[in-house]
This record gives sequence, C-alpha cells and structure tokens, in this order.
Amino acid sequence: MIYKIRHITEYKYLSPVSLCYNQAHLLPRDTLEQQCAPSNVVITPKPNYVAQHSDYFGNHYVYFSLQKPHTKLVIDVTTEINSQNERAAYALELGISCKAAREMLLYNQDPDTIQAKEYILASPMIRPNAQLKAYAEALFQDDVPLLSAARALTTKIFTEFKYDPSSTTVATPLGEVLERKSGVCQDFAHIAIGCLRALGYPARYISGYLETLPPPGQEKLVGADASHAWFAVYSPGEGWFEFDPTNDDIPKEQHITTAWGRDYSDVTPLRGVIFDGGNSHELRVSVDVRRLG
Repeated sequence: MIYKIRHITEYKYLSPVSLCYNQAHLLPRDTLEQQCAPSNVVITPKPNYVAQHSDYFGNHYVYFSLQKPHTKLVIDVTTEINSQNERAAYALELGISCKAAREMLLYNQDPDTIQAKEYILASPMIRPNAQLKAYAEALFQDDVPLLSAARALTTKIFTEFKYDPSSTTVATPLGEVLERKSGVCQDFAHIAIGCLRALGYPARYISGYLETLPPPGQEKLVGADASHAWFAVYSPGEGWFEFDPTNDDIPKEQHITTAWGRDYSDVTPLRGVIFDGGNSHELRVSVDVRRLG
C-alpha cells in the first residue's frame, strides 16, 4: 500500500518573534514494514538555516533557524510511504515466557538484547514505580508467554481507561493519568511502557500516524487523520513487538511509524526556543494520510 502523508503545523503569535531555533521529528523512518521516499519540507518564512539529521535512536529530524521577525510559522511536510505492514498475527501463545524473558535479559550478551536493556531504565516522562508494577503484575505470571501478557495489558488499558483529550496535557504526570484512568494515546502508551519497565521488560514509545477511514459512502475529510502513539515490547531472541492500547489492537498497515524513543519527549513533533512573540500563541495541526494505491 502506498500512502501520501501531509503534516502541516502552523503557529500564530501575538507579536513578532525575532528569533527561533527548532527541531522537528516529522520525517517518517524506514522500518522492516515501510520504506519512505525523501520528504518534502517547506518552512514559511524561509529559514536562514535548515538541515536534516539523525538522532541517537536513528530517527530523522529537521533542524532550522529563523533570524528575522515573523508572526506566523508554518512547517509543511509531505512524504510518500510504501507500507508492507501486512503483519501476520503474532503467535502470542508460542513465544518465551515472562520468566524466561527476564532471565535472558539478565544473562544474554547478544548485542540486540544489550541495546534493548536501556529501555528498562527510567526516562524523562516515565518513572517506573510500585503503582505501575501493581497495575500490571497479575498479567505477567512466570509461565505466561510475554507477548500474550503484553496483549492482555493492551486490552486492560483499553477497557479501563477513557479516551478524553480534555483530561490531560503533555505535562500531566503519569501518576495522575493512572489515577484518573483517562487521557489520550500518548498517555496510554506511557502507562503501558511504565508498567512493562516496572516489571523488568524493555519497552519503547512509537510515534506516527493512523489512517482513519470514513463511514461507507462518505468522502474522507482532508486533515482528518491524526498523529498517534503506541508502544513496543522487546522479547529476547525474538525482537520488538508493537501494541496499540488506544484501539486494543496490534498495529497493521494503517499504522505508519515516524519515530521511536524512550517516551514522548524524545520524539516531540516540534520543539525549540523562540524569542519574543508575546505571552501566548495559536497552534493548528493538520494531518492527512491518503492512500495512493
């Protein structure tokens, strides 16, 4: 399946911004399931400096600076992706057990396992604790296959949490999300990752897009798709496996990966520093994921 993705981010400021320096994680990455053509990036006003780089996790990002006054900033990124993400259903009952996975993480010295173990550590937005461990540990009994337990955790979060964009912000602590049992896809991915890390399993945060299909007989609205987030757990000797707690699903071809890291803070779509601009701004984001064939 070929997809064309267009992600437009627009900022409007109360007064002119004199300088800005920004980093944008808006360039989808190649994976085993998708291959990306070079992205077309249009920034308005035209930057004084712009360059593309790769970060520690292998994600692509754009760095740019504007050194002239402006009251509006638009970042328009278009990418075509060949998605071959017809993933076979995970053999949830056939993989290694939770106990075996923990033992292999302790003693295996293969490079993939050693590298994956950094995803057990705390990260800026996810601090594993006793509450997160208690929320999930009944699912991860020693003899239960790790992937089966991760799938059960996905369903538990989907069932017990309410999707409510008004209940959290990017800055809401994970403990509050767990207490309120509500949030958005970013929060649900963070909860799952926190539970897994608290139990000793590597887990990472994945940002990307999810194609949304209109009801039968209706036209798809441009810009109606959304940025999305889900998680992956590492099974020693087997690799990384992805789960989507927002939709109680295993990601398929409609899930398109942009970047991954320890948590949202590693892959923020746009972050940076501005000088002046007033005490508030208006943000508008439009995402369109369109099938080309």
